[in-house]
Formats: sequence, C-alpha cells, structure tokens
Amino acid sequence: MVGVTDIDLAGARALAESLRQVYTAVATRIGEDNAASPLVAKVTDHLGCPLSDVVVVEEKYRLYEHAALQTAADLYLGAHSPGAQWFGIVGGERRWESIINMLLSAMREGSRMLGRPDYGTAPIGPEATIEVVQLGLVATTAPDGTPVVVGLSNRDDYDSYSLLTVLSAGREAATAVRDEVDRLKREHDPFRGQVLSFGFSEHRDNELLTFLPRPELGAEEVVLPEGRLEAIEDHIVGIAEQADRLTEAGQHLRRGLLLYGPPGTGKTHTTRYLIGRLRDHTAVLMTGPAMGKIDYAVALARKLQPSIVVVEDVDLIAEDRSHHETSPLLFSLLDAMDGISGDVDVTFVLTTNRVEALEHALVQRPGRVDLAVEVPPPDAVARERLIRLYARNRPIAADTAKVVAATEGVTASYIKELLRRVILVALRSDAPALTDDHFDTALQAMSGDSQALTRALLGSQETPSARTHGDAKDHRAPARLQPPSC
Repeated sequence: MVGVTDIDLAGARALAESLRQVYTAVATRIGEDNAASPLVAKVTDHLGCPLSDVVVVEEKYRLYEHAALQTAADLYLGAHSPGAQWFGIVGGERRWESIINMLLSAMREGSRMLGRPDYGTAPIGPEATIEVVQLGLVATTAPDGTPVVVGLSNRDDYDSYSLLTVLSAGREAATAVRDEVDRLKREHDPFRGQVLSFGFSEHRDNELLTFLPRPELGAEEVVLPEGRLEAIEDHIVGIAEQADRLTEAGQHLRRGLLLYGPPGTGKTHTTRYLIGRLRDHTAVLMTGPAMGKIDYAVALARKLQPSIVVVEDVDLIAEDRSHHETSPLLFSLLDAMDGISGDVDVTFVLTTNRVEALEHALVQRPGRVDLAVEVPPPDAVARERLIRLYARNRPIAADTAKVVAATEGVTASYIKELLRRVILVALRSDAPALTDDHFDTALQAMSGDSQALTRALLGSQETPSARTHGDAKDHRAPARLQPPSC
C-alpha cells in the first residue's frame, strides 16, 4: 500500500497543472464556440457589443394586454424597420427564463439555439383575432438610429404575464424604445371601444377577458316608470356628450349610477341600453367571481377611457360593514372608484337587488354614486307596453287589459317569458295572431304548482316559501280571458 510519504509531490503538482490547463483550454474553446453560435451572434453582431455589455430594459404587462403589445410592436417596426423578421430561441424549458438568461445559456452551455419564433393568437373583438409572438426577437433601431433588439415573451413566474424586452448597448436607446412601444400600445389598443367581460378560468391566473357584441337596443325597448330613463340618460349620456365642454369649464367627468330593485325588473336591460348608447366607450362588465379582479378592470377602464364599468349585484361584495364581516373586495371597489381623477371619463354603473344592505360608504359619499334610480316591477301601463314589445310585432287579437290584470305584481322578466310561451302555443296551432286562448294556456301553465320555482326565478312576488297549499289556487289563478267583443 502506498503511503502519503511515498507520493511524488512534484509529479502530482505537475499532473494537476496539466489537468488544469486541459480543463481551461476546453472551457475556453466551448465558450468561444457558444459565443459564436448563430443565436448569440445574431444579437451581438447587430448590437455591436459582446453579450456581457448588453443593457436590458423590460416592461411587464397583464396577459390580456398581449394583443395590444403586439399591435404596438408591429407599428414600431413598421416605422423603424419595415423589413425586419422575427427570430426565436429553441431548446430546453423556456417558460421560466428571461430572454437575456436564455442568451447567456446559449453562450455558456450551448443549451439554446437560433430558431423560429413561437406564435399564438389573441382575440381583439367578438369575432376577430390577431397572431402574436409568444417568444421571439427582432433586430431594429431606436428612434435615434441606435441598434436594438426587441423581444416579446409570455412568462410563468409567481404569476403569468407578457414581457417586453429591449436589448441595446446603451440604456437611453433601450428606454426610448420601451417608452415608444408603450405609447403606441396606449394609443392603438384594440380593446378601446370594445365591450369586455372579466370572467373566471382555472388557468391564466383567473384573468379571462371575453369580448361581447355591443347591444343594439332602442329607447322604446327599455320600459321604466315615466321620466326615469330620461334622468339616467341625462346623467350618463348627457355628460358624455358634453365631456369636452365640461372639462373646459373645470367640471369633473367621473360619475356613478346605482340601479336598484327586485330581480328581473330590468336593471341589467337598462345597463345594456346604456352600453349601446355609448358606442365610443369601452365597456367593462364585472359579475360573479370576476369581481376579484375589480382593480384590474378599473385600471383597464382608466387606460381605455372614455369607458363604463358595470358591476352587477354589487351587494355581493359591498354589504353594510355593521352587519357582516367586511369583504376585502369592498375596499378594492372603494379604492378603485376613489382612484379615478375628476378629468378621467369613467362611468360606474352598479346594480343591486338589496339596496338596504349596501355599505353606506359606497352609496352616501359624493363622487362614488351620484344618482340612484329605482327599477320597480312594472305597473299596468308598463306591463301593457312590455306585452306588445315582447310580442315582437306579432298581431295580438287578445284582450290585453285582462292580461295586464292577470299579471299584476310580476316583473319584466316574467312577462318576457310569458310572451315566449304564448308565441310557442300560437306557433303550434299555426295561428297568425295571439289570442285569448293562447294567453290563457300560457298563464295557466306558468301559475301551476310545479312552476313555483320558475316564478321565483323570474322575479314574481310570489315565492315557493311564501305560499301555502290552502291558498295556492286562489292566489295563482289568473282571470280567465274572454274573446274581445266585436
């Protein structure tokens, strides 16, 4: 057995030095080969500096802003390098790494190669999409002519986002490109003037934007008590039409409308009418779980002004703090509404079925809600109008006065469903007009015991829990319709 004292220390040192030189030479050669790789060379040759001297400027955006970011990048390239072609990075897991780290990996390890960009599609309207670069780079120039490389990527870090990366030999050039792309994004955002709905998804960090067609409703289709639609239009549409003059006069544009009343009376229908009237406004709709993104929605509305933010069933997040534990979403809503400065043209429209339960800080502080309008169940005159509206120009040969009497206390939703069933009965008999028998058949069907839950869902004042078996027949039976007299 050879002991320590038997080792030739001088020979060992010589062997170690030889191995070190071999390792250094191999590492240097690998580094030189990787540094000269097509991917690294494509970047450094354009910038005119080694990768170690490259300045990186980045800007993060929400995933739903990727379409706007791509639009801005295309406009920038069209102005500064119309013939520029995107190129990509291939190899390995890329969702977690920044573009500069992938380039460094290509230089040090050769684990990334030059390839084609990754593409995807992004919606820009109810029926329109554009192609977007999900991972790619393009060689271009800064506004002053300095060479830069622009990169777009989607990242999965602590959350998901889209990333704009600008590489340059100098910080000023990279910053100038970043700022110009951001300006183009704000000015040419394809979301501006659209109707957007925040939804819910297990993916995309629960940020799912859906495009909706803009409603097409005439004033005659909104049946409210006399004077109320005019008051709503004057407050919301009237201010929008005089926005420039009001601003010149030093008046604020921010406004808040609260529509309250029982379910099914027409609150959502009224908001749809307003969205249709404000055709040049971006509309952002918030319902259900999407209310968790209220701060994002308001930030989007601020960027895309003039805009209207609709929060349906606001009582779900804004109940009176004296009665219930405070929802964090209430504070988000209050902060969002307070964060809109007076010269920003953003309208808040809130709806609720339980106005008595609303937090006072929301409805009693000026600047948050400055007009509250009750939307009650339709009276006799309104029910007559609704019957003819939902008949959709189909001839009516029935005594509508008796239909009106038989539907006392119901909502607009109830009458809409009633007319659908009446028309279905008429179609089955191939009748050209709606008769008393058609109405009577539909009313009898909707007033039966088995339809109690349906009536409740449609907003009828009668609910299953409110009725007893003994008085059910008298309570539910409508007046028997008779043929109109000649």
